[in-house]
Amino acid sequence: MTAPGRLKVGVVGAGRVGAVLGAALARAGHQVVAASGISEESRTRIDALLPDAAHEEPEAVVRAAELVLLTVPDDSIAAVAAGLRSLDAWRPGQIVVHASGRYGTEALADAAGAGALVLAIHPAMTFTGTSIDLARLADATFAVSAAGPVLPIAQALVVEMGGEPLVIADADRPAYHAALVHGANHVVTAVTQAAAALARIGVDEPGKVLGPLVHASVEGAVRDAPGAVSTLTGPVVRGDAGTIAAHLAALEGQPETLHAYRAMARATADLALSGGRIGPAAYADIIATLGVDDWRVEP
Repeated sequence: MTAPGRLKVGVVGAGRVGAVLGAALARAGHQVVAASGISEESRTRIDALLPDAAHEEPEAVVRAAELVLLTVPDDSIAAVAAGLRSLDAWRPGQIVVHASGRYGTEALADAAGAGALVLAIHPAMTFTGTSIDLARLADATFAVSAAGPVLPIAQALVVEMGGEPLVIADADRPAYHAALVHGANHVVTAVTQAAAALARIGVDEPGKVLGPLVHASVEGAVRDAPGAVSTLTGPVVRGDAGTIAAHLAALEGQPETLHAYRAMARATADLALSGGRIGPAAYADIIATLGVDDWRVEP
């Protein structure tokens, strides 16, 4: 029996996110009664993080639960919700949650059509799929989207899991998710490319060289966001077109890195100009050096 106010939870898709969120809800006093997972890794996560949950097929998970975490891959959410509706698995008053950053509650339209209460809850953090993630939830912001009457349910679930809810409109979810991907995933790409460039010239431990600089830059940018132009350093904000030209020449044999360098240097120049760190003349020199013809001066 669950305690008053506690819910029977089912996890459809016990990947890294679903298993951890299920475990967080269990830690908050809810009862995870069933979970589904196709891969051996998912089934191992169920055993490790959701030891009281029965291994079931998705339909059985939904029928057993009052709160369903539909934590399948983003592009499968709507299809799985539709398939479960065709089986009459959803029921009125049931709470259904997905954890995609990209989609709002529209991805759960078939569950909503059957009378379920649909929520989109996205934790802005990376997951290992282990108990380590449970402690990290305490520092995480969760983007929550839901219809007004049920929005407090989404917010309460986030607080129970240890996170901080941030309300994002359904229509703004793609922009929200793009910002996170650009600010996190693309940083990894840039650092990986930088490390490869150092390794190319014989640096044995490129991570050791980059670490202090990258950490300081990211910490400064996050601290001063969104007005982080004051933390910019390097040749762009110095108006040093000659150094930029030397960088482009040095990267000629690394086309992917060269392309990324040009794009980010252009974006940095735009930011530096709009923030008053460089003037129009220096901006024009940098754009010309980068080989970008359609330069513009922002007012």
